[in-house]
Amino acid sequence: MPKLFGAALLALALAAATPTSATAAAPVPADAPTTAAFATATQSDQIPGRYIVTLKDAAVQSDTTATVNAAVAQATSMGATVRHVYRHALHGYSAAMSKSAAAALADDPRVQSVQPERRVRALAQTVPTGVDRVEADLSPTAAIDGKDTRVDVDVAVIDTGVDMNHPDLNVYKAGAKNCWFPWLPVLDMHGHGSHVAGTIGALDNNTGVVGVAPGARIWPVQVLNPLGLGTTADVVCGIDYVTQHADQIDVVNMSLGGSGSDDGKCGTVNNDAMHRAICASVAAGVTYVVAAANSHADAKNTTPAAYDEVITVSALADFDGKSGGLGKASCRADRDDTFADFSNYGADVDLIAPGVCIRSTYRNGGYAVLSGTSMASPHVAGGAALYKATHPGASPAAVKAALVAAGGTDWLWPSEDGDNTKEPLLRLRGF
Repeated sequence: MPKLFGAALLALALAAATPTSATAAAPVPADAPTTAAFATATQSDQIPGRYIVTLKDAAVQSDTTATVNAAVAQATSMGATVRHVYRHALHGYSAAMSKSAAAALADDPRVQSVQPERRVRALAQTVPTGVDRVEADLSPTAAIDGKDTRVDVDVAVIDTGVDMNHPDLNVYKAGAKNCWFPWLPVLDMHGHGSHVAGTIGALDNNTGVVGVAPGARIWPVQVLNPLGLGTTADVVCGIDYVTQHADQIDVVNMSLGGSGSDDGKCGTVNNDAMHRAICASVAAGVTYVVAAANSHADAKNTTPAAYDEVITVSALADFDGKSGGLGKASCRADRDDTFADFSNYGADVDLIAPGVCIRSTYRNGGYAVLSGTSMASPHVAGGAALYKATHPGASPAAVKAALVAAGGTDWLWPSEDGDNTKEPLLRLRGF
C-alpha cells in the first residue's frame, strides 16, 4: 500500500481577531460615587466592589516606588484588598473595596482616576474569508447570526483527529474512532483535523470563527499520526467505520491523499481497497468530499481525488472574501481570486473553493491560519451538509450534482490552473 502524504500544509500563522466596535458608557449608577475622577461603566459589565486606581504622573515623578507603595498602604488602611500593583505601563493598583473607600480615594489629589473593574471576554467571532466567499453567510440553512443555531447534520472528519474539547466545535465524542492507534482515544496532536472541522462546522456562537454549516456534529475519525502521515490501511479502517454508521453519518471530509489512479467504476475492476471501500460507503448513502492535493499536477494521479464517486475540490486563492481580485495577499504570496498556485487540477476536479490563508479552529482550543486544498475541501463538505439538512434523502450523486449546478464562475481567468477548465466555485446562498 502506498504511504499517504495527508496534511501537506503550505502555510501556518495565527490570525488577528477583528476588534469589535466600542460601545458608549452608560450613565453612572445612582449609588456610584459622584466625583468627576470616578470613571463610568455599564452596570452589566462592572464587577461589584472592585476598582482600578490610577495615580497622577506628577505624583510619582520624584520616587515612583515609594509613592506607589504609600498609595497601596493607604488603600489597605481603608479596608481595601489589593490584587495587582502597577509600576510600568501605569502607576497604581487594583483592589476590592467598598464604594465609600473608592469615593474617598477618588478625591485624593494624587489620584488620577478610580474606575470599576469590568469583565472582558474573547472578541466576537469572525466570518472567515472562505465562508464569506462561498456565501455560506447568506444561506438560510446556515442562518449565521451569532445565536448558535446548529445544522442538524453529521459529518465525519477522516484526518489527524479533532480537538475533542474545543469550545467552538460540536464534537460527537461517542462517535470518535482511532484507526491510527486503536488503543488510544482520539487526540489531534497535529492540528490539521481540528482546522478542517472548524471550516465545516464551527459554532455560530459569537466566539472565534464560524463554519459553513455551523454546529454540524463532527465525528472525529483519526487515521493520520501526529506528523500528518498514515497508511491506506488506516484510511480504509476509517471508511469502514463510517460505513458501519452510514445510517447516522451524512458527509465525510477526507483532506488527505496519496499516489494512485482511478481503477474503474464501482462494481467493475476495483482492485484498489480504498476505492472499493468508498464505493460501498457511497452506496450506503454517504457523500465523500476530498482534497485535490497540493502538487500543482493533474489530480488523476492522486487518490482518493481521482475517484469518480467523490467530490474532488481544488483551491482558490482569496484574501478578502470577494470577487474581483482586489484582495491583498496575507499569509502567503498568491494572486487574489485566482487558482491557487499549488493546487492540483484536471478532469477529476468537480469544484473549487477557498483554500489559501483560511482561519479556523486548531488543536488545544486554539485557532490558526492554514493553506492547501485540505482547507478548500471542508468548505464543500460544509456545503454538502447544508444540502443534506434540507434534503435528508438525497443520494451522494444528487448532493454532488446540486453543488456543482449552483457553482459560479466569478473568479479570475486565466490563472495558475493547469488545464483549460474553469471549475465552478462553490456558492451556497441558495442552500
